[in-house]
Amino acid sequence: MPGHTACLAHLADLDRDAYLAGLVPGSAIDHRGTTFTEPLLDALLAALRDPATGRPRLGAARFSWATFNGNAQFNSVIFENDAGFGWATFENDAGFDAATFKRNTSFHWTTFKRTASFSSAIFEWDVWFNWATFKSYTTFGSATFKSYAKFGGATFEGSVSFRLASFEDDVEFVAATVKGDVSFGSATFEQALSLGPLACAGQITLSGAVFGSPVTLEFAARRLMCRRTRWLSTAEVRLRYATVDFTNAVFEYPLTITAEPDLFVLPDGQRLAEEAFTASSEAAVRIASLRGVDAAHLVLANVGLTGCLFTGTVHLDQLRLEGLCSFDTVPSGTRWQRGRPVRFTQRRTLAEEHHWRASQPTAVQGWNVAVLGAENAGPAQLAPVYRALRKAFEDGRNEPGAADFYYGEMEMRRHDRGGTSRAERGLLHGYWLLSGYGLRASRALGWLAVAMLVTVMLLMGFGLPKDSPKQEATGTVPPGGGRVTFEIDKADPQNPSRDRLTGERFEKALNVTVNSVVFRSSGQDLTTAGTYIEMASRVTEPVLLGLAVLAVRNRVKR
Repeated sequence: MPGHTACLAHLADLDRDAYLAGLVPGSAIDHRGTTFTEPLLDALLAALRDPATGRPRLGAARFSWATFNGNAQFNSVIFENDAGFGWATFENDAGFDAATFKRNTSFHWTTFKRTASFSSAIFEWDVWFNWATFKSYTTFGSATFKSYAKFGGATFEGSVSFRLASFEDDVEFVAATVKGDVSFGSATFEQALSLGPLACAGQITLSGAVFGSPVTLEFAARRLMCRRTRWLSTAEVRLRYATVDFTNAVFEYPLTITAEPDLFVLPDGQRLAEEAFTASSEAAVRIASLRGVDAAHLVLANVGLTGCLFTGTVHLDQLRLEGLCSFDTVPSGTRWQRGRPVRFTQRRTLAEEHHWRASQPTAVQGWNVAVLGAENAGPAQLAPVYRALRKAFEDGRNEPGAADFYYGEMEMRRHDRGGTSRAERGLLHGYWLLSGYGLRASRALGWLAVAMLVTVMLLMGFGLPKDSPKQEATGTVPPGGGRVTFEIDKADPQNPSRDRLTGERFEKALNVTVNSVVFRSSGQDLTTAGTYIEMASRVTEPVLLGLAVLAVRNRVKR
């Protein structure tokens, strides 16, 4: 203290009382390195209280390296000039609720060992929390940051909340680490923003937040909640490890969500530390829900869509998928249903279809019923989702990927007993049975082989005559001589009574059958039944061959 050899905490009682009595609201104070008990801090703030407002009012306030042993209650305090708390230590709860900071404020390297609360605080000028350590719960709920706010390198060992906070200028969280959860729920960001790189061992909540200008978010987190978040400008969200929920989020401009394969790079060239994720095997990013989203401006790159909920998404056909975006697949291997083997052909599928199939009374094992939020999705709701995703893949020139979603669409139509008529379901069932909706070449070729074998057997049994027909001549000679006229007739071919299944007859039947596959006539003499057998085969077998060719084309076309 000026004129003394001791700090405020160690002054004689009379000297301390004299000092406090000399203070007036708005006085500048310098208590760097002072150790404050709770009664001493209360006495200091009481001496600076403005009778007109009932709020303590400080001029330039210097508390650097100070130690606050008891609860430090700076609630409703007005800091009219610079306020410095750098390297200070708050041993107990620190309260700055409804405080007003009118000039620059510094909490560099400050340590908050218990709860730190800045609810409804107003920062009218720049504020720095660089490398500050918050060891317990921290809240900036409803706080207003009118100028630059910097949390670079800050460590939050508990959860932190910025719910309903307002950021009117730049805010920075470069190299910040949160070991609990962090919430920006319903916060407002009015200026261009680069939030991160930020490492959060728990959940980051942006639900209800509003981003009024271009924004770049870089998070390594377990989960990212963006329900009803509004992006009023372009945005890029770069993530690691996170599972993302974008239910009912609003994008008015292009928004890109991408998975970062490598550690985030800080401005100084160093890598963001990710100690909380060392046990994780991969930094994969997964989308949990896009329900209620207008996907016309949405780009997804290298993210997992295995458990993503799509029903209720608008303009899903305009969704852009870049890189490797993985979907769920059908159960692998052979499984049993009602005593018969069932095997599903591998294809991309939606999480909602998994839930629907697993919920059926006749479901086979392998379908995933544990899909939260998919309870009301059935074939009628999933068919248009598959159709929209098919178009998105087709627009991206990915025909094989589109084929999987076409298959899913047909499956949902085949199982939709409400929106699909019985006749149409029967037609779709036949289409599925013969060729997997024109997408399973092996199935079509298998049926073609069966059809050809049946044709061969029928021709050997009923279609080929016993012997090649011989010509017969019948002559008529008029009485009295004259010219002889011969009428040539050909006997109808007849089936042999025995020895129908011979090698020679098999070769002839096979020749007729193979020619029928390509709409050609074999030129072989046939019985009446054989003629009809050949006609039927010339219709069915080329169709099956065409379905096989179509299936191959759908798998290789680009």
